[in-house]
Amino acid sequence: MTDAQETAADVPLRTTGGAPPDDVEPAPIPLLEPREGIPPVVADATALAAVVAAFAAGTGPVAVDAERASGYRYGQRAYLVQLRREGAGSALIDPVGCPDLSALGEALSGTEWILHAATQDLPCLREIGMVPTSLFDTELAGRLAGFPRVGLGAMVENVLGYALEKGHSAVDWSTRPLPEPWLRYAALDVELLVDLRDALEKELDRQGKLEWARQEFDAIASAPPAAPRQDPWRRTSGMHKVRRRRQMAVVRELWTLRDRIAQRRDVSPGKVLGDGAIIEAALNLPATAHALAALPGYGQRMSRRSLEQWQGAVDRARALPDAELPQPGQSPSGPPPPRSWADKDPAAAARLSAARACVSALAERLRLPQENLIAPDSVRRLCWEPPARVDTDSVAAALTTHGARPWQIDQVTPALVAALTAQA
Repeated sequence: MTDAQETAADVPLRTTGGAPPDDVEPAPIPLLEPREGIPPVVADATALAAVVAAFAAGTGPVAVDAERASGYRYGQRAYLVQLRREGAGSALIDPVGCPDLSALGEALSGTEWILHAATQDLPCLREIGMVPTSLFDTELAGRLAGFPRVGLGAMVENVLGYALEKGHSAVDWSTRPLPEPWLRYAALDVELLVDLRDALEKELDRQGKLEWARQEFDAIASAPPAAPRQDPWRRTSGMHKVRRRRQMAVVRELWTLRDRIAQRRDVSPGKVLGDGAIIEAALNLPATAHALAALPGYGQRMSRRSLEQWQGAVDRARALPDAELPQPGQSPSGPPPPRSWADKDPAAAARLSAARACVSALAERLRLPQENLIAPDSVRRLCWEPPARVDTDSVAAALTTHGARPWQIDQVTPALVAALTAQA
Protein backbone atom coordinates (compact mmCIF):
# COMPACT_ATOMS: atom_id res chain seq x y z
CA MET A 1 0.00 0.00 0.00
CA THR A 2 1.41 3.39 -1.01
CA ASP A 3 1.29 6.58 1.03
CA ALA A 4 -1.48 7.84 -1.23
CA GLN A 5 -3.57 4.77 -0.50
CA GLU A 6 -3.27 4.89 3.27
CA THR A 7 -6.32 5.95 5.23
CA ALA A 8 -6.50 9.61 6.09
CA ALA A 9 -7.57 8.80 9.63
CA ASP A 10 -4.00 9.29 10.86
CA VAL A 11 -3.56 12.65 9.11
CA PRO A 12 -3.89 15.52 11.64
CA LEU A 13 -6.72 17.96 11.04
CA ARG A 14 -5.67 21.03 9.12
CA THR A 15 -7.75 23.97 10.25
CA THR A 16 -7.71 27.45 8.82
CA GLY A 17 -6.32 28.86 12.02
CA GLY A 18 -2.60 28.29 11.72
CA ALA A 19 0.42 26.83 9.93
CA PRO A 20 3.02 24.24 10.91
CA PRO A 21 5.88 25.42 13.15
CA ASP A 22 8.12 26.21 10.22
CA ASP A 23 5.30 28.22 8.56
CA VAL A 24 5.47 26.02 5.46
CA GLU A 25 2.25 24.24 4.55
CA PRO A 26 3.06 20.64 3.61
CA ALA A 27 2.18 19.69 0.05
CA PRO A 28 -0.99 17.60 -0.21
CA ILE A 29 -0.52 13.91 -1.02
CA PRO A 30 -2.07 13.02 -4.39
CA LEU A 31 -4.77 10.39 -4.01
CA LEU A 32 -4.37 8.35 -7.17
CA GLU A 33 -6.12 5.02 -6.62
CA PRO A 34 -8.94 3.69 -4.41
CA ARG A 35 -7.66 1.53 -1.58
CA GLU A 36 -9.12 -1.70 -3.00
CA GLY A 37 -8.86 -0.61 -6.65
CA ILE A 38 -11.72 0.47 -8.90
CA PRO A 39 -14.80 -1.61 -8.06
CA PRO A 40 -16.76 -3.15 -10.94
CA VAL A 41 -19.83 -1.26 -12.09
CA VAL A 42 -23.01 -2.86 -10.76
CA ALA A 43 -25.53 -2.97 -13.60
CA ASP A 44 -27.79 -6.01 -13.03
CA ALA A 45 -30.06 -7.44 -10.35
CA THR A 46 -27.68 -10.20 -9.26
CA ALA A 47 -24.74 -7.87 -8.68
CA LEU A 48 -27.02 -5.34 -6.97
CA ALA A 49 -28.30 -7.98 -4.54
CA ALA A 50 -24.71 -8.75 -3.55
CA VAL A 51 -24.02 -5.05 -2.91
CA VAL A 52 -27.19 -4.69 -0.84
CA ALA A 53 -26.16 -7.64 1.33
CA ALA A 54 -22.60 -6.36 1.74
CA PHE A 55 -23.66 -2.84 2.73
CA ALA A 56 -26.36 -4.12 5.06
CA ALA A 57 -23.68 -6.12 6.86
CA GLY A 58 -21.25 -3.19 6.99
CA THR A 59 -20.68 -1.02 10.04
CA GLY A 60 -20.68 2.69 10.74
CA PRO A 61 -21.89 5.48 8.46
CA VAL A 62 -22.06 5.13 4.67
CA ALA A 63 -20.50 7.58 2.24
CA VAL A 64 -22.82 8.34 -0.70
CA ASP A 65 -22.38 10.33 -3.89
CA ALA A 66 -24.17 10.58 -7.22
CA GLU A 67 -23.13 11.75 -10.68
CA ARG A 68 -25.58 13.46 -13.04
CA ALA A 69 -25.32 14.56 -16.65
CA SER A 70 -26.17 18.22 -16.13
CA GLY A 71 -25.84 20.19 -19.34
CA TYR A 72 -26.05 17.02 -21.44
CA ARG A 73 -29.32 15.26 -20.62
CA TYR A 74 -32.83 16.40 -19.76
CA GLY A 75 -33.51 16.57 -16.03
CA GLN A 76 -31.24 15.76 -13.12
CA ARG A 77 -31.39 11.96 -12.90
CA ALA A 78 -28.49 10.00 -11.45
CA TYR A 79 -26.24 8.14 -13.88
CA LEU A 80 -23.86 6.70 -11.29
CA VAL A 81 -24.16 6.14 -7.54
CA GLN A 82 -21.06 5.65 -5.40
CA LEU A 83 -21.00 4.24 -1.88
CA ARG A 84 -18.42 3.27 0.70
CA ARG A 85 -18.85 1.68 4.13
CA GLU A 86 -16.60 -0.04 6.62
CA GLY A 87 -16.76 -3.78 6.05
CA ALA A 88 -18.30 -3.40 2.60
CA GLY A 89 -15.68 -1.39 0.72
CA SER A 90 -16.73 0.77 -2.21
CA ALA A 91 -19.43 0.20 -4.82
CA LEU A 92 -20.28 1.87 -8.12
CA ILE A 93 -23.89 1.36 -9.22
CA ASP A 94 -25.33 2.14 -12.64
CA PRO A 95 -28.91 3.43 -12.18
CA VAL A 96 -29.56 2.88 -15.89
CA GLY A 97 -29.12 -0.88 -15.47
CA CYS A 98 -30.48 -0.80 -11.89
CA PRO A 99 -33.17 1.91 -11.89
CA ASP A 100 -34.72 0.83 -8.57
CA LEU A 101 -32.36 1.06 -5.58
CA SER A 102 -35.09 1.02 -2.94
CA ALA A 103 -33.77 -2.29 -1.55
CA LEU A 104 -30.42 -0.63 -0.97
CA GLY A 105 -32.13 2.37 0.58
CA GLU A 106 -34.04 0.10 2.94
CA ALA A 107 -30.88 -1.82 3.85
CA LEU A 108 -29.27 1.48 4.87
CA SER A 109 -32.29 2.77 6.80
CA GLY A 110 -31.19 4.01 10.21
CA THR A 111 -27.60 4.40 9.02
CA GLU A 112 -26.07 7.85 8.84
CA TRP A 113 -25.36 8.87 5.25
CA ILE A 114 -22.38 11.10 4.54
CA LEU A 115 -22.83 13.36 1.52
CA HIS A 116 -21.06 16.45 0.25
CA ALA A 117 -23.57 19.17 -0.66
CA ALA A 118 -26.45 16.85 0.18
CA THR A 119 -29.23 19.01 -1.27
CA GLN A 120 -27.70 18.60 -4.74
CA ASP A 121 -27.77 14.80 -4.70
CA LEU A 122 -30.83 13.98 -2.59
CA PRO A 123 -33.44 14.72 -5.33
CA CYS A 124 -31.87 12.32 -7.84
CA LEU A 125 -31.29 9.69 -5.14
CA ARG A 126 -34.92 9.97 -4.08
CA GLU A 127 -36.00 9.25 -7.65
CA ILE A 128 -34.31 5.83 -7.51
CA GLY A 129 -35.56 4.90 -4.05
CA MET A 130 -32.73 6.08 -1.81
CA VAL A 131 -33.78 8.39 1.03
CA PRO A 132 -31.65 8.83 4.19
CA THR A 133 -33.14 8.89 7.66
CA SER A 134 -30.10 10.77 8.99
CA LEU A 135 -27.13 12.41 7.31
CA PHE A 136 -23.91 14.35 7.72
CA ASP A 137 -23.21 16.97 5.05
CA THR A 138 -19.47 17.62 4.82
CA GLU A 139 -19.91 20.78 2.73
CA LEU A 140 -22.35 22.31 5.20
CA ALA A 141 -20.12 21.22 8.07
CA GLY A 142 -17.26 23.08 6.42
CA ARG A 143 -19.38 26.23 6.12
CA LEU A 144 -20.39 26.10 9.76
CA ALA A 145 -16.78 25.50 10.79
CA GLY A 146 -15.69 28.63 8.91
CA PHE A 147 -13.66 27.11 6.07
CA PRO A 148 -13.32 29.63 3.22
CA ARG A 149 -13.44 26.94 0.49
CA VAL A 150 -15.89 24.07 0.92
CA GLY A 151 -15.70 22.14 -2.34
CA LEU A 152 -14.88 18.47 -1.79
CA GLY A 153 -11.37 18.76 -3.20
CA ALA A 154 -10.57 21.82 -1.10
CA MET A 155 -11.98 20.22 2.06
CA VAL A 156 -10.11 16.95 1.62
CA GLU A 157 -6.90 18.89 1.01
CA ASN A 158 -7.31 21.40 3.85
CA VAL A 159 -8.63 18.96 6.44
CA LEU A 160 -6.94 15.67 5.55
CA GLY A 161 -3.92 16.66 3.49
CA TYR A 162 -4.84 14.74 0.33
CA ALA A 163 -5.30 16.04 -3.22
CA LEU A 164 -8.26 14.70 -5.21
CA GLU A 165 -8.20 14.84 -8.99
CA LYS A 166 -11.32 16.81 -10.03
CA GLY A 167 -10.99 16.82 -13.81
CA HIS A 168 -14.10 14.75 -14.55
CA SER A 169 -16.71 16.59 -12.48
CA ALA A 170 -18.49 18.08 -15.51
CA VAL A 171 -18.32 15.19 -17.99
CA ASP A 172 -21.32 13.48 -19.56
CA TRP A 173 -22.03 10.75 -17.02
CA SER A 174 -24.69 9.23 -19.30
CA THR A 175 -21.84 7.93 -21.48
CA ARG A 176 -21.75 4.13 -21.71
CA PRO A 177 -19.48 2.39 -21.06
CA LEU A 178 -17.98 4.82 -18.56
CA PRO A 179 -14.24 5.28 -19.13
CA GLU A 180 -11.92 3.89 -16.47
CA PRO A 181 -10.49 7.32 -15.49
CA TRP A 182 -14.03 8.52 -14.77
CA LEU A 183 -14.75 5.46 -12.63
CA ARG A 184 -11.53 6.00 -10.71
CA TYR A 185 -12.52 9.61 -10.07
CA ALA A 186 -15.99 8.51 -8.95
CA ALA A 187 -14.65 5.92 -6.53
CA LEU A 188 -12.21 8.40 -5.04
CA ASP A 189 -15.05 10.85 -4.36
CA VAL A 190 -16.31 8.57 -1.56
CA GLU A 191 -12.89 7.21 -0.55
CA LEU A 192 -12.28 9.72 2.23
CA LEU A 193 -15.78 10.98 3.06
CA VAL A 194 -15.92 8.98 6.30
CA ASP A 195 -12.52 10.32 7.38
CA LEU A 196 -13.56 13.85 6.42
CA ARG A 197 -16.78 13.50 8.39
CA ASP A 198 -14.95 12.34 11.52
CA ALA A 199 -12.42 15.18 11.34
CA LEU A 200 -15.12 17.80 10.78
CA GLU A 201 -17.20 16.48 13.65
CA LYS A 202 -14.21 16.97 15.96
CA GLU A 203 -13.64 20.48 14.64
CA LEU A 204 -17.29 21.46 15.03
CA ASP A 205 -17.27 20.09 18.56
CA ARG A 206 -14.11 22.07 19.32
CA GLN A 207 -15.82 25.26 18.13
CA GLY A 208 -19.04 24.51 20.03
CA LYS A 209 -21.01 24.18 16.79
CA LEU A 210 -21.70 20.45 16.64
CA GLU A 211 -25.28 20.79 17.85
CA TRP A 212 -25.84 23.51 15.26
CA ALA A 213 -24.69 21.13 12.55
CA ARG A 214 -26.88 18.32 13.81
CA GLN A 215 -29.94 20.55 13.65
CA GLU A 216 -29.06 21.57 10.10
CA PHE A 217 -28.53 17.95 9.02
CA ASP A 218 -31.84 16.90 10.59
CA ALA A 219 -33.61 19.71 8.73
CA ILE A 220 -32.21 18.50 5.40
CA ALA A 221 -33.02 14.86 6.05
CA SER A 222 -36.60 15.61 7.11
CA ALA A 223 -37.39 18.15 4.39
CA PRO A 224 -40.11 17.04 1.94
CA PRO A 225 -39.39 16.96 -1.81
CA ALA A 226 -39.37 20.39 -3.37
CA ALA A 227 -42.65 21.41 -4.97
CA PRO A 228 -42.59 21.93 -8.76
CA ARG A 229 -41.64 25.46 -9.72
CA GLN A 230 -44.48 27.76 -10.62
CA ASP A 231 -43.97 29.32 -14.07
CA PRO A 232 -40.44 27.94 -14.53
CA TRP A 233 -40.13 29.88 -17.79
CA ARG A 234 -39.75 33.05 -15.70
CA ARG A 235 -36.28 31.83 -14.69
CA THR A 236 -34.98 32.15 -18.26
CA SER A 237 -31.60 33.87 -18.11
CA GLY A 238 -31.97 37.49 -19.22
CA MET A 239 -35.62 37.70 -18.19
CA HIS A 240 -34.95 41.02 -16.47
CA LYS A 241 -34.78 42.61 -19.93
CA VAL A 242 -38.32 41.55 -20.77
CA ARG A 243 -40.80 44.23 -19.66
CA ARG A 244 -43.94 43.93 -21.81
CA ARG A 245 -46.55 41.23 -21.33
CA ARG A 246 -46.54 40.30 -25.02
CA GLN A 247 -42.82 39.74 -24.81
CA MET A 248 -43.33 37.57 -21.72
CA ALA A 249 -45.79 35.49 -23.72
CA VAL A 250 -43.09 34.87 -26.35
CA VAL A 251 -40.69 33.68 -23.66
CA ARG A 252 -43.35 31.38 -22.27
CA GLU A 253 -44.22 29.87 -25.66
CA LEU A 254 -40.60 29.37 -26.73
CA TRP A 255 -39.57 27.98 -23.32
CA THR A 256 -42.48 25.52 -23.30
CA LEU A 257 -41.76 24.31 -26.82
CA ARG A 258 -38.05 23.98 -26.07
CA ASP A 259 -38.76 21.99 -22.91
CA ARG A 260 -41.06 19.61 -24.76
CA ILE A 261 -38.44 19.00 -27.46
CA ALA A 262 -35.64 18.56 -24.92
CA GLN A 263 -37.65 16.06 -22.93
CA ARG A 264 -38.49 14.05 -26.05
CA ARG A 265 -34.84 13.98 -27.16
CA ASP A 266 -33.49 13.55 -23.60
CA VAL A 267 -31.04 16.41 -23.99
CA SER A 268 -30.38 19.54 -21.97
CA PRO A 269 -32.78 22.32 -23.01
CA GLY A 270 -29.82 24.62 -23.63
CA LYS A 271 -28.68 22.28 -26.41
CA VAL A 272 -32.02 22.74 -28.15
CA LEU A 273 -32.19 26.54 -27.94
CA GLY A 274 -30.22 28.92 -25.75
CA ASP A 275 -31.82 31.24 -23.25
CA GLY A 276 -30.25 34.18 -25.06
CA ALA A 277 -32.05 33.23 -28.28
CA ILE A 278 -35.39 33.07 -26.46
CA ILE A 279 -34.86 36.55 -25.02
CA GLU A 280 -33.82 37.98 -28.40
CA ALA A 281 -37.02 36.70 -30.02
CA ALA A 282 -39.10 38.13 -27.17
CA LEU A 283 -37.52 41.56 -27.39
CA ASN A 284 -37.76 41.79 -31.20
CA LEU A 285 -41.09 40.01 -31.86
CA PRO A 286 -40.10 38.86 -35.39
CA ALA A 287 -43.01 38.63 -37.81
CA THR A 288 -41.47 35.98 -40.10
CA ALA A 289 -39.05 33.08 -39.96
CA HIS A 290 -36.71 35.12 -42.14
CA ALA A 291 -36.67 37.92 -39.56
CA LEU A 292 -36.15 35.36 -36.79
CA ALA A 293 -33.14 33.90 -38.63
CA ALA A 294 -31.43 37.29 -38.44
CA LEU A 295 -31.46 37.27 -34.64
CA PRO A 296 -28.59 35.92 -32.50
CA GLY A 297 -29.10 32.23 -31.70
CA TYR A 298 -30.98 31.40 -34.90
CA GLY A 299 -28.03 31.40 -37.26
CA GLN A 300 -27.24 29.78 -40.58
CA ARG A 301 -26.86 26.27 -39.18
CA MET A 302 -30.51 26.16 -38.07
CA SER A 303 -32.75 24.30 -40.51
CA ARG A 304 -35.75 25.96 -42.12
CA ARG A 305 -38.01 23.48 -40.35
CA SER A 306 -36.58 24.48 -36.96
CA LEU A 307 -36.93 28.16 -37.75
CA GLU A 308 -40.56 27.70 -38.71
CA GLN A 309 -41.12 25.73 -35.52
CA TRP A 310 -39.74 28.53 -33.33
CA GLN A 311 -41.53 31.19 -35.38
CA GLY A 312 -44.76 29.28 -34.82
CA ALA A 313 -44.27 29.72 -31.07
CA VAL A 314 -43.66 33.46 -31.55
CA ASP A 315 -46.78 33.72 -33.71
CA ARG A 316 -48.91 32.02 -31.06
CA ALA A 317 -47.73 34.58 -28.50
CA ARG A 318 -48.36 37.45 -30.90
CA ALA A 319 -51.93 36.24 -31.50
CA LEU A 320 -52.94 35.84 -27.87
CA PRO A 321 -55.71 38.14 -26.63
CA ASP A 322 -54.64 40.56 -23.92
CA ALA A 323 -56.58 38.65 -21.27
CA GLU A 324 -54.39 35.57 -21.82
CA LEU A 325 -51.05 37.35 -21.61
CA PRO A 326 -48.94 36.53 -18.53
CA GLN A 327 -48.86 39.01 -15.70
CA PRO A 328 -45.58 40.53 -14.51
CA GLY A 329 -43.88 38.12 -12.12
CA GLN A 330 -44.57 38.72 -8.46
CA SER A 331 -43.83 36.68 -5.38
CA PRO A 332 -46.97 34.72 -4.45
CA SER A 333 -46.42 35.62 -0.81
CA GLY A 334 -44.05 37.54 1.35
CA PRO A 335 -42.47 40.97 1.06
CA PRO A 336 -41.61 42.75 -2.20
CA PRO A 337 -38.03 42.93 -3.48
CA PRO A 338 -35.89 44.94 -1.02
CA ARG A 339 -34.90 47.45 -3.71
CA SER A 340 -38.46 48.81 -3.63
CA TRP A 341 -38.74 49.08 0.14
CA ALA A 342 -37.42 52.62 0.38
CA ASP A 343 -40.36 53.84 -1.73
CA LYS A 344 -43.05 51.52 -0.40
CA ASP A 345 -42.17 51.52 3.30
CA PRO A 346 -39.14 53.60 4.37
CA ALA A 347 -39.45 52.37 7.98
CA ALA A 348 -39.23 48.74 6.85
CA ALA A 349 -36.21 49.61 4.71
CA ALA A 350 -34.49 51.12 7.74
CA ARG A 351 -35.31 48.03 9.81
CA LEU A 352 -33.87 45.76 7.13
CA SER A 353 -30.67 47.80 6.85
CA ALA A 354 -30.13 47.66 10.60
CA ALA A 355 -30.95 43.95 10.81
CA ARG A 356 -28.61 43.08 7.94
CA ALA A 357 -25.78 44.98 9.61
CA CYS A 358 -26.33 43.10 12.88
CA VAL A 359 -26.50 39.71 11.17
CA SER A 360 -23.36 40.46 9.16
CA ALA A 361 -21.39 41.43 12.26
CA LEU A 362 -22.59 38.37 14.17
CA ALA A 363 -21.78 36.01 11.29
CA GLU A 364 -18.28 37.43 11.07
CA ARG A 365 -17.79 36.96 14.80
CA LEU A 366 -19.04 33.35 14.64
CA ARG A 367 -16.97 32.63 11.50
CA LEU A 368 -19.71 31.35 9.26
CA PRO A 369 -21.61 32.62 6.21
CA GLN A 370 -24.53 34.96 6.86
CA GLU A 371 -26.94 32.73 4.92
CA ASN A 372 -26.10 29.81 7.20
CA LEU A 373 -26.52 31.88 10.32
CA ILE A 374 -30.06 32.82 9.28
CA ALA A 375 -31.89 32.64 5.95
CA PRO A 376 -32.03 36.11 4.33
CA ASP A 377 -35.71 35.56 3.52
CA SER A 378 -36.47 35.07 7.23
CA VAL A 379 -34.86 38.43 8.02
CA ARG A 380 -36.76 40.16 5.21
CA ARG A 381 -40.10 38.77 6.36
CA LEU A 382 -39.41 39.77 9.97
CA CYS A 383 -38.47 43.32 8.98
CA TRP A 384 -41.37 43.77 6.58
CA GLU A 385 -43.95 42.64 9.13
CA PRO A 386 -42.40 42.82 12.60
CA PRO A 387 -44.36 41.70 15.67
CA ALA A 388 -46.66 44.29 17.21
CA ARG A 389 -44.54 44.13 20.33
CA VAL A 390 -40.84 43.54 19.65
CA ASP A 391 -39.19 41.43 22.31
CA THR A 392 -37.22 38.22 22.58
CA ASP A 393 -40.27 35.96 22.65
CA SER A 394 -42.10 37.58 19.75
CA VAL A 395 -39.05 37.71 17.48
CA ALA A 396 -38.16 34.10 18.31
CA ALA A 397 -41.72 33.05 17.52
CA ALA A 398 -41.64 34.88 14.18
CA LEU A 399 -38.34 33.28 13.21
CA THR A 400 -39.72 29.86 14.12
CA THR A 401 -42.69 30.50 11.83
CA HIS A 402 -40.26 31.36 9.03
CA GLY A 403 -38.42 28.04 9.44
CA ALA A 404 -35.37 29.02 11.50
CA ARG A 405 -33.75 26.27 13.57
CA PRO A 406 -33.45 26.58 17.36
CA TRP A 407 -29.71 27.27 17.26
CA GLN A 408 -30.22 30.06 14.73
CA ILE A 409 -32.95 31.62 16.85
CA ASP A 410 -30.75 31.49 19.94
CA GLN A 411 -27.90 33.24 18.14
CA VAL A 412 -29.69 35.96 16.14
CA THR A 413 -32.68 36.89 18.28
CA PRO A 414 -30.86 39.29 20.65
CA ALA A 415 -29.22 41.10 17.73
CA LEU A 416 -32.46 41.35 15.76
CA VAL A 417 -34.41 42.58 18.77
CA ALA A 418 -31.81 45.30 19.25
CA ALA A 419 -31.91 46.27 15.58
CA LEU A 420 -35.72 46.42 15.42
CA THR A 421 -36.02 48.27 18.69
CA ALA A 422 -33.51 50.91 17.59
CA GLN A 423 -35.65 51.62 14.50
CA ALA A 424 -38.96 51.75 16.35
